[in-house]
Amino acid sequence: MRRYDVRQLSDHQLRAQVGTVLRDLLGSTHVPPASLNQDLLWQRVLDEAIGLGPLEPLLADPTITEIMVNAADAIWVERAGRLEQHAARFTDDDAIRAVIDRIVAPLGRRIDEASPMVDARLADGSRVNAIIPPLAVRGPALTIRRFSTRVLGTDDLLRLGSASEAMLEFLRVCVASRRNLIVSGGTGSGKTTLLNVLSNLIPPGERLITIEDAAELRLAYPHLVTLEARPANLEGRGAITIRDLVRNALRMRPDRIIVGECRGGEALDMLQAMNTGHEGSLTTVHANTARDALSRLEMMVLMAGIDLPIAVVREQIASAIDLVVHQTRGADGVRRIQSILEVTGNESGRLQTQEIFRYVQRSPAGGDSRGRVGGHFEACDAVPQFYDALSQAGWDLDYEGFARVVTQCR
Repeated sequence: MRRYDVRQLSDHQLRAQVGTVLRDLLGSTHVPPASLNQDLLWQRVLDEAIGLGPLEPLLADPTITEIMVNAADAIWVERAGRLEQHAARFTDDDAIRAVIDRIVAPLGRRIDEASPMVDARLADGSRVNAIIPPLAVRGPALTIRRFSTRVLGTDDLLRLGSASEAMLEFLRVCVASRRNLIVSGGTGSGKTTLLNVLSNLIPPGERLITIEDAAELRLAYPHLVTLEARPANLEGRGAITIRDLVRNALRMRPDRIIVGECRGGEALDMLQAMNTGHEGSLTTVHANTARDALSRLEMMVLMAGIDLPIAVVREQIASAIDLVVHQTRGADGVRRIQSILEVTGNESGRLQTQEIFRYVQRSPAGGDSRGRVGGHFEACDAVPQFYDALSQAGWDLDYEGFARVVTQCR
């Protein structure tokens, strides 16, 4: 294989070439015992040589949504929202390091003692985080967050029991009428998936710019520019942050800006973009509740390094943010929209909100035959303030969906 320039080969071509060499070796030079499954041996050697080793079968399993390598002999996976240990294992820590390097090298990123943490992505868009010693005491740790190969839509959320029809219809109106939305939730709650679904509701004819640490959004949209942050190089230079990209995006004539996740000072630039002609923008925030998401937003704005009074920050948030959609992962593993909160204004230095929809858990200890926890979605008998303006503008709106009607989870 040294005679080939493997950089010029596609993944399919490389696998075919290496596979041919392996078949020749197994059939002539190194004949394995008859008791061994030669096809399985060939596949595992091939995965080890040019793939991700024991992770390849896991990545090929569509039911696995997350892969967690805690140590060489401790690989866990998530199926249907539940964790289970898998029988696959690495030979040693060096094998894990080789897989990590194989993932990050094509992206121009690095991981070593000077920079022992890295975020990256696989070719299929799966999100990858790796951390190595001395920070990881037991050895290299690897986490892969997988996403559906098919772009999900609102029908899928309804089928999975993640929302009610009234909630989804309301979100359709919000996106179409260019409301600014924040999707909040904890780790693994489905924020990115929901952001992806909402982004695909944007009507055609607009210019979208997405900004992420590691590009993972999958938008089926024709007029789209995808930007990705860049870490510093070996000399500690050349880093391009989310905040840098948000500032640059404002010069690219966007109609809407979609930030994969706000974590720091970029929240200020995002609010300014929402307040200066880029209505309909979306982002995600880590938070325990919808109300906490607004508090976190305040904190992140203050992290921008600009000395702003908290009253001014809250005024900016009240004028920029229309809705907070809070997502949770239940004890049964199902990811649901827990609450949709409208930001109605700022009064006496406090943000005013009203809840439009919510999910109510009925029986924490019980569940149905599929193990789902009992509960229902309900409207909160509150009509969003901006609906009056939309109605006057000629929108055909359904007000009945906001009546306090209980919708059982499917």
